Amino acid sequence: MLDLLIIGGGVNGCGIARDAAGRGLKVALVERGDLAGATSSASSKLVHGGLRYLEQYEFRLVREALAEREVLLRLAPHIVWPLRFILPHRPAMRPRWMIRLGLFLYDHLARRVSLPGAESLNPRTDPRGAALLPECTAAFAYSDCWVEDSRLVVLNAQAAARAGAAIHTHTEFLGATRDADGWTIRLNSGSLRARALVNAAGPWVMQALAETGVAPPGKVRLVRGSHIVVPALYAGDHAFILQNDDGRVVFVIPYEGRFSLIGTTDVVQPDATTPHCTDAEAEYLCTAVAHQFHTPPQPADIVWRYSGVRPLYDDGEANPSAITRDYVLKLDSNGPPLLSVFGGKITTYRRLAEEAMALLDPEGAGWTANEPLPGGDFSGGLPALEATLATQHPWLPAPLRHRLARAYGTQASALLAGVTSMAELGEDFGAGLTEREVAWLRDHEWARSAEDILWRRSKLGLHLSPAQRQRLADYLG
Repeated sequence: MLDLLIIGGGVNGCGIARDAAGRGLKVALVERGDLAGATSSASSKLVHGGLRYLEQYEFRLVREALAEREVLLRLAPHIVWPLRFILPHRPAMRPRWMIRLGLFLYDHLARRVSLPGAESLNPRTDPRGAALLPECTAAFAYSDCWVEDSRLVVLNAQAAARAGAAIHTHTEFLGATRDADGWTIRLNSGSLRARALVNAAGPWVMQALAETGVAPPGKVRLVRGSHIVVPALYAGDHAFILQNDDGRVVFVIPYEGRFSLIGTTDVVQPDATTPHCTDAEAEYLCTAVAHQFHTPPQPADIVWRYSGVRPLYDDGEANPSAITRDYVLKLDSNGPPLLSVFGGKITTYRRLAEEAMALLDPEGAGWTANEPLPGGDFSGGLPALEATLATQHPWLPAPLRHRLARAYGTQASALLAGVTSMAELGEDFGAGLTEREVAWLRDHEWARSAEDILWRRSKLGLHLSPAQRQRLADYLG
């Protein structure tokens, strides 16, 4: 019998699996599609405290998220790295004193070790303000972090599997029945027994709960967040956070070397079915940038758009943007335990998992804050890791070496073990994606399809032609 069965292969489910397996528990995770196949691959790709949440007095959430920035920078320095944000001042939106106060709190709510603090800047003289309209006469800069969201999920699944967890993708949860000794879980592939059940099904948390026969402990609000990707709007590795006319903020983030990522929206989603970025949402994002940029994007410029559904805990707030982004854990202990996970941010997934395990395994001790995720066991930063790869594999082109270091960290050495030339990597499907890497993704990261590889394990879909994408799909069968 399992100690724990987890429903859902998003960041929360995989984070809980890692924590539980590392405590020596017998764990299995089931995911009906691919890991990070829904919300966890459709984020804004940020590890951040959430500056705007200060206006909603979410001080506990912001403090915890700010602290987790430092933790994740240590645990996964290959897929999490610092990002400097420029915040143009718009007097009609928020007074300058309010922004200064917010940035002061942002810098001091949690201990800041590796990131520089906030500063004022003159966008007319500072090169980082070159993209802004001339009427923007003041701006601020502050720090947050970027994360490869899908890879964060996969690395947690890898860590869980290495600690003994069974990760079952393309395995659908059909229902569960409780008895005195545990749960009988019905899957499309058979059945399992477990002493405890975790419902981390994200947007489908209520549907999964209904299949257990347990009364719902709360309600979920589904809110769609859409993003667009356009050719790069400016030079530089800094991002922008823009105050929009409706009081919301919109991010503009350098993406994949030659693009800009713009998001996000907050729109009520009627159900958990596959969301899509509507033309109205794309127009909204373009317009928000047009209010402050010299050369704004047009809908015709969009090269990719995506949407995710946030399964937020229903706190009764009418405005979708004001619904809490904090997570809520509900434990039903009327018999063998059932823990349901509502809400949450990718930034705080590790703390969510730690608190979940404190409820399910109160005698155990948290351990995940100090153990690097797979590939994250290096120091000296990515340049040092790239230098090591260059010494080990001098034949590797610099752009490919850079990408492999960022994607796999120290696992790049295992991926390349025994290879002495580019030819030995096999067919190049485009952008340096070779047969060798595809085999690694299939054998070590649960990838099955071209979509898994091109849009979740990587974003190489943006760099391949339609013919190249089809060639990979044909190769994978």
